[in-house]
Amino acid sequence: MRTATPPPVAPAGDHHDLAVVLFAVIVLVTLGITFWAGRRRGGGADDFYAGGRDFTPLQNGFALSGDYLSAASFLGVAGLIALFGYDGVLYSIGFLVAWLVVLMLVAELVRNAGRYTLADVLALRLRRRKVRAAAGGASVVVTLFYLVAQMVGAGSLVALLLGTNSAEARTWTIVAVGGLMIVYVTVGGMRATTWIQIVKAFLLVAGSVLLTVLLLVRFHGDVAELMRQAAQHSGAGQRYLEPGLKYGKSFTSRLDFFSLGLALVLGTAGLPHILSRFYTVPTARAARRSTMWAIGLVGGFYLMAIALGLGATALVGSAEVRHANAAGNTAVPLLALVLGGGNGSTGGVVLFAVISAIAFATILAVVAGLTLASSAAFAHDIWAGAWRGRPRRTRGGRGGRGARGSRGRRALVPASRRARGGADAATGTATAERTEDGAPVTTERQEVLVARIAAVGIGAVAIVLSLFAQQLNVAFLVGLAFAVAASANLPVLLYSLFWRRFTPRGAVWSVYGGLIPAVVLVAFSPVVSGTKVALFPGVDFHWFPLENPGLVSIPLGFLAGWIGTLTSPEPADPDRYAELEVRSLTGAGAA
Repeated sequence: MRTATPPPVAPAGDHHDLAVVLFAVIVLVTLGITFWAGRRRGGGADDFYAGGRDFTPLQNGFALSGDYLSAASFLGVAGLIALFGYDGVLYSIGFLVAWLVVLMLVAELVRNAGRYTLADVLALRLRRRKVRAAAGGASVVVTLFYLVAQMVGAGSLVALLLGTNSAEARTWTIVAVGGLMIVYVTVGGMRATTWIQIVKAFLLVAGSVLLTVLLLVRFHGDVAELMRQAAQHSGAGQRYLEPGLKYGKSFTSRLDFFSLGLALVLGTAGLPHILSRFYTVPTARAARRSTMWAIGLVGGFYLMAIALGLGATALVGSAEVRHANAAGNTAVPLLALVLGGGNGSTGGVVLFAVISAIAFATILAVVAGLTLASSAAFAHDIWAGAWRGRPRRTRGGRGGRGARGSRGRRALVPASRRARGGADAATGTATAERTEDGAPVTTERQEVLVARIAAVGIGAVAIVLSLFAQQLNVAFLVGLAFAVAASANLPVLLYSLFWRRFTPRGAVWSVYGGLIPAVVLVAFSPVVSGTKVALFPGVDFHWFPLENPGLVSIPLGFLAGWIGTLTSPEPADPDRYAELEVRSLTGAGAA
């Protein structure tokens, strides 16, 4: 019979040197991948944004799971299960079910209809600068919130591993992570980012499998005994295995859980760094197969996360997990310490450091993907698409089954037009023409240069915001990113793909009609003020009762798009919708 109370655990001081060595190895490996990929990369937009579109479904499936499984998944989900049992399991289900939405409604259609970003899908039928600007701006907002969450998490993780709570250690960690992500994107582009995510996904799955096997061996494969011990050491008894420990205290808390689940399930299909991954494979069929691989990897991971959360409660205890970190983010490293032999043992120190290093690799990979997605949204959608105008390609360029017109439609450019613009049909360089509304047309080389500069600028902004946000709730930032993606990006994407009457005004209204309410409602929610655990606990200006705005802001995004379309002064163009429909369903003319 096991002891009634697990012994308190805390990482010993002798793990510091090993942790530093492992972190250094991870940084050197990822930098090596970056410079290797940088030498292989061409100078075109296809290489920078899409990695040349030559990744296999298996490779892209690993990269998709690597992009999706952030530190919040690896550390946060297991921590929630360790603290709240059944309710934490429900939280993890939302992350997994979201991939069914991606598979059924998004993957193939987005791969066929777009080129690099979400705005490309919209621009195929809604050729307006305002539409590109709105979609690009929303993508930057989503990725920026996600970036801040990951970098703050990196600071907390390294502080834990080094056994210090000093603000200076967290600050330098944030600066270092920000500097690394800038190097990954500016030097290696999508190719380097993809390989870093593949390596990270492999390490994450391998680490989770190792811990799960050790845990099951510890309990002789008796899952029922694992659950009994978890309930006994949770401090809540049988209620730990029943719904309601976190979200069942009141009607408002149940409503809040429904709002959070809605944001998680629908938000994944609108995350810019997930959508951009579908352009790294050569065909729509490969995009669908990539998604199926990702579903298998993500599903397997969350099954293991449930076991690890239960194991942390059974062997460490909810009280000790909460004492180490109020949000439960240290549950997996502390479980690794116990499974390796306990505090002070060589095995415990090694396993603790390895798992923490894998979590650090997780953060590096995710921030690289987020930075690339945000820089692409700024350079490709806002700068080149909304401000300067789309580049005009000639036949013979990379991916060349034709050319993309100045207003976004892929069409063959007549020879006389190419001659007037000075285009080189052999190389596919952009012409010197202007768009129909008089804007200067950009070349791919100019656009990629702006994307690299944008990566530096966005990285710098993320570093500054993260330094000021070190005390903020990381889960709040991630939840806000999902809520904004589900409120602003998903409605306009679904309307554009499936509603024949959808208009440019409806698109702009849909984006802003979801984006603005999501941000405003969170600003006046209990997460920001009015409670002891709020961002500003000393004041109270909240009037919105829910912590996650998805229940309100997601319907508002759909409603705004519907109203904007019905009140639009110009009707939808049926020919453009027919073009989008044929291309999205058949892939004819896709990049």
